[in-house]
Amino acid sequence: MSTSPLKDLLVLETASVLAGPAVGMFFAELGARVVKVENKRAGGDVTRRWKLPSEDPASPLSAYFSSVNWGKEHLLLDLTNATDREQFDELLRTADVLITNHLAEDAVKLGLARERLRALNPKLVTGHIRGFADDDARTAYDVVLQAETGYISMTGTDADHPAKLPVAMIDVLAAHQLKEGLLVALLQRERTGRGAHVEVALDQAALAGLVNQASNYLMAGHVAAPLGTLHPNIAPYGELFTCADGGQLILAVGGDAQFKDLCTILGREALTGDARFADNRSRVMHRTEMAALLAPAIAQHPRKPLLDRLIAAGVPAGAVRTLDEVLSIPTAQALVREQMIEGVPTRRISGNVFRIEEV
Repeated sequence: MSTSPLKDLLVLETASVLAGPAVGMFFAELGARVVKVENKRAGGDVTRRWKLPSEDPASPLSAYFSSVNWGKEHLLLDLTNATDREQFDELLRTADVLITNHLAEDAVKLGLARERLRALNPKLVTGHIRGFADDDARTAYDVVLQAETGYISMTGTDADHPAKLPVAMIDVLAAHQLKEGLLVALLQRERTGRGAHVEVALDQAALAGLVNQASNYLMAGHVAAPLGTLHPNIAPYGELFTCADGGQLILAVGGDAQFKDLCTILGREALTGDARFADNRSRVMHRTEMAALLAPAIAQHPRKPLLDRLIAAGVPAGAVRTLDEVLSIPTAQALVREQMIEGVPTRRISGNVFRIEEV
């Protein structure tokens, strides 16, 4: 099929930081014309200045900004200025989608009130990201959402050592929710000819992302605690082991047959006859003893040969790689994009990895 299936769409984006811009880049990667309208008075999207100490301080953009702003036209406007507002309105009159993340109190001031947008363009599909579903005036950042929706309480190694997820996962979850909603709204518009308003709250996107952890509590009263890499329902799943060459290996054994194959490869067949490890429930209850028995057997093998044998036998396992190692593997290299943003060379990972084949 066409590599630019959305080439006839005009998408405007006044959103900043990560969630909204990630949605805009989704459309850009699929061929839409995306115009990112940045706050001229603030010097543009704040993430332009979110730089690592190793980045060039003179560069007009950061690696962070580059990760979600490729493929867009960049327009610096002050939407409280009449001349700039008219320039924005000209684009709005023919736009298909508008992506915003302003606070509710700023809607009228910026000319982004829903009634005004609808009057300018009845067919416009608006997508809005808000912070908290029940508090429209509260500014929201990812780490705050991770804390308030339970993620930090579950992440880390124990209650005294909590941790946040190393990417802005709540923003990512909200971006995916908004993409889905906008695509449904565009499909609906094809049928009805009318625009729509799609809204996603960061806290609700985070709550929806709790999936099995939420059900563990709602159905069994289980309050998840920090387990490091471990899984509360499965073992050995998330257990880390050090191999003979110092490389780390992680297991994700989800069934009894896989556990039996693991023990066979390690020469520890006797473990399958131990009542403590007879089934998944027993292994979860006795995971510490189980890991202590598996560790010396795994430590006898260099990582790659052992991992090859496990994979060949269908035992889910993986190497623990650092980010530089990850981005050197062929699958990752195939997704690296080297592109210019405002004349500055940038590198990033492609945001869209799905494939559609016509039949």
